[in-house]
Parts: sequence; structure tokens; C-alpha cells
Amino acid sequence: MQLTILILFLFLLSSCNADVLGFPEPEWDCVTPESMGLDSELLRQSREYALTGDGSGCVIFRGKMVSVWGERKKLYDLKSSSKSIGVSLLGVALKEKKVALNDAAIRFQPSLAIPPESNRETGWIPKITIQMLAEQTAGFDKPGKDAHLLFEPGTVWSYSDAGPNWLAECLTLAFRRDLNEVIFEKIFIPIGISPQDIQWRKHVYRPEKIDGILNREFGSGFSANIEALSRIGYLYLREGTWKDNEILPTPFVRMISQPMPRGSEFPTNHKKEYGSAAQHYSILWWNNNDGKISEIPKDAFWAWGLYDSIILVIPSLDLVAVRTGKSWSRQPNSDHYDVLKPFFIPIAAAVK
Repeated sequence: MQLTILILFLFLLSSCNADVLGFPEPEWDCVTPESMGLDSELLRQSREYALTGDGSGCVIFRGKMVSVWGERKKLYDLKSSSKSIGVSLLGVALKEKKVALNDAAIRFQPSLAIPPESNRETGWIPKITIQMLAEQTAGFDKPGKDAHLLFEPGTVWSYSDAGPNWLAECLTLAFRRDLNEVIFEKIFIPIGISPQDIQWRKHVYRPEKIDGILNREFGSGFSANIEALSRIGYLYLREGTWKDNEILPTPFVRMISQPMPRGSEFPTNHKKEYGSAAQHYSILWWNNNDGKISEIPKDAFWAWGLYDSIILVIPSLDLVAVRTGKSWSRQPNSDHYDVLKPFFIPIAAAVK
């Protein structure tokens, strides 16, 4: 009898937790901001700013969709937000012990950083680790193809498409599979994302195949709708767990919202463009851990790509906001983060 009561109690507790977390079943439950105690005027202000670049977006608060605009099923080119989505595969690889962060990247990809041949002459290639590729400290120049090593690995933060693309190749060879197959099997399908919601182009910068396996890239390449982005954001909000299923290891997700180890020691390449990026960047996601945007919580972190494609996650507010469309207008000599503030700040302030 006692065992039966205990089982019933655990079942009810599990059911209550699932309801509180509010996972989409199968769609998001749409409610008014007022019903969740939110300031609808502030959400409207954020939405109106988002729409200065057209596009689509939504806000998920405590597992409920409290604001939505634009076409929910339209696919948008995400550009560098693809980095933050693709790097989820690093979380899977860590969970399955296929790689470790301190592994030398050349262990998986013997052709790492070649071409150009001049990179070999630096003697730096064996020093590049998986973590450096994910943190933008491997030392590569910006281009996604044939990028030169500008700095000794682990000494300078330098935003690059090449580093994440080499990371994708390392993971392809670690899994020995097309990463598109892996990401759908391990992540997208379990959280309710279909091939109609997100698509990943084939590799365009290097050969189509690597060891006979289709190549992909993290630097760019995903096109997705806001339904997919909201679920990805919600997976990260829930620290890698979807209902009772651990999709990504919690320590990996927590690491993303923190600054890089030794981040304060790294100078930033192209400081005028990226500011003090080394202090608020980690594992191919941006974060606010240094309070750079003082009006939003420090635990906020986000994916951010050209055209200002956004996945914003704020754990302390139990909130996810996503946005796609065209680039927002920039003011001359403005700070790197200024363009984000009219979208981020009203959303955070709407939580009373």
C-alpha cells in the first residue's frame, strides 16, 4: 500500500512539474500577456522595434507563448546564429564521450587549418583544441574558407567562421556521420522540430564530402522558422532537458551562459567592431555575464547572426524570445550591443 501511494505521489509530482514547465503539446499554448502578469505595452514596444526589420518573432514566458508576430512557418536565413545551433552537436558529442573539450582538434581532423599552407609553417596547429574552436580563441581570421591563423591559439579572441567550420569537420569525423542526420536524430526530432521547420545547406567552403561523409558548416547555413528557434531556445532554458529526456548535458548548457575561462585575459581582435567580446562570449553563444547590458539580467545569453536573427534565453525570468528578418538600423560609432537593447530591454522589463 505504501509503495502504491509513493508511486502515485511521484506520478502526480511529475505531472505537476511538466505542467509548470509548459512544454509544447504539440504546439505552444498561446495566452495573453496580462494573464501571465506581464506588461503588454512593453512587449508591444519590443515587437514594434523588431518589426522595423520586418520578419517574425515570439516570446515564450513560463512555457506559454505570450507574444507572436509575422509568419510562424516561414524559413529565414539565420547566418551566424547557425553557430549557436550547430554547436549543440558538441554538447551531444561530449555527452556520448566522442570528444573532450581539451582534445587537440588535429586528433579528429588531420588536415586541420590547411589550406592555406602557411598555417602549417606557424607551428600552431597542434595547439588548437576543440574548446578553442568553440570559443573563437583558435586564432583564425574571419573567412570561412582558407583562413589564415593570425594569432597563437589560446591568446586572442578573434571572431571567425573558419574556427566553427573546422569544429564541424572535427565533429563529423568524430560521429562518422552527416551532422544533419545526427542533429535531427539527437536533438530536433525529440523536441518536435521537423525538416519543414529548419534546413541546413551542404558545406559550401570546402569539399562536399569528407571521408565520404556529407560536410556541413557551423559558420552559416541554417534556415529556420520561429517555431524551431523557440524550441531550441526553450531546450537551452531548461538546461538541455526536454520533459524527462536529457538532450544536452546540463554542464554544457551552463557553460554557455558563463564567460570563457580566462576570458578577461584575452584581448579582442577588431575591438572597434566587437568591443570587449571576450568577456561576454562562450561556446558560440553571446552572454551578459559581465552586465554589458545593465538593464537585463546577467544570466541572459543569446544566439546572434547577420540580419539580427536572435534566440534570447533569460533563465532567471523563465523566458525565451526569438526574432528573424532583416538587419536593424545601426547608428554610426554605436556600441556593438546597442542595436539589441530596444528589443531585449522591454521584454525583460515586461516581467513585473
